Parts: sequence; C-alpha cells; structure tokens
Amino acid sequence: MIWQFASRYFMAKKSTNAINIIAWVSVAAIAVGVGALIVILSVFNGFEGLVKSLYSSFYPAIKIAATNGKTILLTPAQLQQITAVPGVAHFSEVIEEKAVLRYGDEPTIAVLKGVDSNYNYVTDVKNKIVRGRFDIGDEVAYRAVLGLELEGALGVDVVHSLAPVTVYVPRRKVNAFVTPEDALNNGVLYPAGTFAIQQEFNSKYVITNIEFLRKLLELGDNEMSALEIGIRPGANENELKVKLQQLLGAGYKVQTRYEQNQSLYAIMQTEKWAVYVILSFIMIIAAFNMIGSLYMLVIEKQKDITILKAMGARKSLIMRIFLAEGLIIAGIGTLLGFTLGIAFCLLQQRFGIIKLEGTSFLVDAYPVSMHPEDFVLVFVTIMVIGLLASLYPARRAAIEAIALTAT
Repeated sequence: MIWQFASRYFMAKKSTNAINIIAWVSVAAIAVGVGALIVILSVFNGFEGLVKSLYSSFYPAIKIAATNGKTILLTPAQLQQITAVPGVAHFSEVIEEKAVLRYGDEPTIAVLKGVDSNYNYVTDVKNKIVRGRFDIGDEVAYRAVLGLELEGALGVDVVHSLAPVTVYVPRRKVNAFVTPEDALNNGVLYPAGTFAIQQEFNSKYVITNIEFLRKLLELGDNEMSALEIGIRPGANENELKVKLQQLLGAGYKVQTRYEQNQSLYAIMQTEKWAVYVILSFIMIIAAFNMIGSLYMLVIEKQKDITILKAMGARKSLIMRIFLAEGLIIAGIGTLLGFTLGIAFCLLQQRFGIIKLEGTSFLVDAYPVSMHPEDFVLVFVTIMVIGLLASLYPARRAAIEAIALTAT
C-alpha cells in the first residue's frame, strides 16, 4: 500500500506544474550524476587494468629477494625445493645493478638486468619487442635488449649498428686504485633489440645475459639479486607466497606482484576513491532538488494526509509513504543514470569517442572497464542519499498530519 500511494503521488498531475517539473529535474540531476559516476569509475578501472597489464609484462607473479643486502644465495637443492612447491611453474635467476653505458662520447646511467634462459617464461617482455629481437647472447657475444627511450638516449640503432656498448660497473673488492678506471670493471654488449612497455622501464633498463653480469660483478655461480617466479594458471599468489616464505625462512623476502608495486596500486585506489567522494558530494547537492520537490508535495497533499489520518493511519505510515516517494525518485534517476553510463561506456569501448591528447600513449582513447561492484556501490550510495533527503519532508508530513487532526 505504501508503494502504491508513493507511485501514484509521483505520477499524478499536481495542481501546480512546478511540483512536477522540480520532481523530474531531481530525477534528471540524479541520472546525470549516476551516469557520470559510472563513467568515471569505469575509466579509472580501465586505466588500472592497463597499468596492471603493462607492469605484469615486466614484473613476475612472485619475487624472492634478500631481506638485507643486495644479493641472495640459492643452492641447487633449494631451487629444486622451490620447483616442487605446488603452483610454481617456472623460475628465473636475475641480477640487477646500476651501470654506466658508453656509446660514442656521452655516458648514460642505466640499470642492467641479467637474466637466464627461463626469463621469458616468467615475464612477457619478449612480446613487447618493437625493434630487432629478444636476444641476450652467450659467452661468445653477450647481447643487450634496451628500453625504447634508453635506445634513443644512447643513440643506438639496434637494427643496423654493429658497434658494441661499453658497460662500466663498480668492482666489489678494491683495496687501492690510482685512476678511477681501477675501481671499475668493464665489458661490452652488442645491442640486439628494443622493448617498449612503459616509460619507467623504457628509460632505464637494459636486459642482458646473467653470466655477463656475474663475471662483471664478480659474483658466485649461485648468487643472484632475486629469483623471479611464474605461477601456474589458477594458482593463488598469496597462498604461494606463504608457502615459499615458510620454505625459505626469514632471511628471504617473498613478494607478490601487488607488493612489488604497492605504492602504485595504492595511489590508483586513492585517486579512484577521492573522485567517488567528490562526485558523491555533488549528488548530495543535487538531492536538495528532491527535498524541495517532496516538501512541496507534502503541502500539495495536505487533504490526503488528513483523510489518511482520519481513517486511522499512524504517523509512521504517512512518514513511510513520503520516504518511499523519495526512494522512487532516486530509483528512477539511478536506473536512467545506469542506462546513460552503460551506453556511453559501450560506445567508448567500441568507437573510442573521447581521445587521449598526444601521441606517446599506448592507447589512443580513454580505456573503460565496467565492474559490477561499482554499480552496487553507486546504487547503495544514491539510495542512502535519497533516503536522507526524504527524511525531513517525510517527518514534516507526519507532523502536518498531527496538526491537521488536532484542528
């Protein structure tokens, strides 16, 4: 009965057209706000998914590093135990070290990442090659795969140039030296390919053979900076992390892909929630139209309120009728907003209506990804705002009923 009264009050023609107009203005304001919320949250989801896909191309699912110091020591027996852990598919030994690269006259600082033959099983860098090929070479000729921006900074042509890049790294044990060169080890790398993933990687990383770095840094055969692990489909990263941590002990730090980039993911989530809060405040401002519409409806329906009270309706019943009226306005606005938001997102996915400015992006239009939990969040938010906006007019209607009955 409550919803019948509320829907009839909403649809029926009022004595003053302004009441109808304000009611539909309230619906329109909510619809636009809801549509904007859905679109913006979907855009954040799209960028988040894009960034995660780019970072997952370079970062492994699980990484084992040293709790203290720069290197870890894993014996063949320990590596065999790691392989036997359920969920582990592949592992790759890696060594990372800052180095000075010289090609021509200008030196450039970069991060050398030495990897073994299993590296392409734990990351997707091989599929991000844009020039040349993925080739780290061997002891006959060690090769290098450079980031796109780093290739430009060095002035290297990985396709046509045959000249090597000279690499300088600090020596581990230096008692005394006469010239700066005495404190450095050096070697040469032959550029073979260029990868393009994300500027953070493209501008500083050089991927090469792990044995080249072992010799250059004077490391042991079982010494490495980290062990990168690829997991089997369906395996849970967090559960696998716990098992590996228990196996290796406190001297090793085991990180999931999320933990390797925790600050980045935290920033993206913070930005998304900040936008949600700001747009929710805008929705609260839009709800003032609903308050005005319902308050005018209370004045319009004073006669009906008197009749209902005379027929024995309690104060709570009258109050619930106008609360339901507010929820109807909010509900219709939310459904219309969902329709607008979904339609725009589908058009953006299909045709890329809103383009990204510039030419240095991996995508040319804003990415969007609709998540069901965003729809639930927006629906609950609007219903709460609608309920709170309806509370004052509904209480006023109940008070009017008492006053009218008394007179």
